[in-house]
Amino acid sequence: MKRWLWMAIWLVSGAAQATEVPAVLQWSQRVELSTPVSGVVQTVSVAVGERVRQGQVLLRLDEQLYAGRVEEAAAMVARNREDAAETQRELKRVQELYDRTVISISELEQARLRHARTTAQLKESQARQKQAQKNREDTLLRAPFDAVVVARQVEPGQAVAATLQPQSLLVVARAGEMLARSQVQETQLANLKVGQEVDVSVGKQRFRGKVRTMGLEPTTRDKSGLPLYPLDVIFVPGETQLRAGAAATLNLP
Repeated sequence: MKRWLWMAIWLVSGAAQATEVPAVLQWSQRVELSTPVSGVVQTVSVAVGERVRQGQVLLRLDEQLYAGRVEEAAAMVARNREDAAETQRELKRVQELYDRTVISISELEQARLRHARTTAQLKESQARQKQAQKNREDTLLRAPFDAVVVARQVEPGQAVAATLQPQSLLVVARAGEMLARSQVQETQLANLKVGQEVDVSVGKQRFRGKVRTMGLEPTTRDKSGLPLYPLDVIFVPGETQLRAGAAATLNLP
């Protein structure tokens, strides 16, 4: 009986030592997506709230212009490859004549120069072909990671311009993770360390999280003027659909 009474007192004492602090839910990673090339939106394949897989196509631009440039670049590569092969054969022939002292060194140097020029042109056209292929691929906007779509700011038929400040077309957040962000006193941080487990409560639901970051500089002050430092706890909500900005509670030791 005494043992059970001691354990009960210990549990109550441990619970009393725990501190509940308010927090706000945030996405663990939020990315605004845009295309690095300009064009007209052909299709948008996702809606807000939809879960997507890494690499999944979310949006397509009309690729006709870029497809034409790929074909043009391929034709240029083929032409320059033939020119380089021809000057290579010519250089070999001139080298043989020079070795037999039939022609002068200047003719050999000219043949070498022609071959170097066509080889450089071939490499340049191959680089342009790769760029054209990359531009064509960039007409497809893909998910950078497993995510949930949190905003859609584009519709089919809309023109997109790739500028120094690209237009945000879709916003996605990493799926399967959330942050509970709080502002706490320095004394409360003293009992914590990165990776330490902390309970996160959202309504009637309770999740087990881990301390992700602890601020080194205060971001605000409490009513008494004491500095408050940011504290981020990351957790996995499972199949529960949570929203950024929702209220939460951290149970700190």
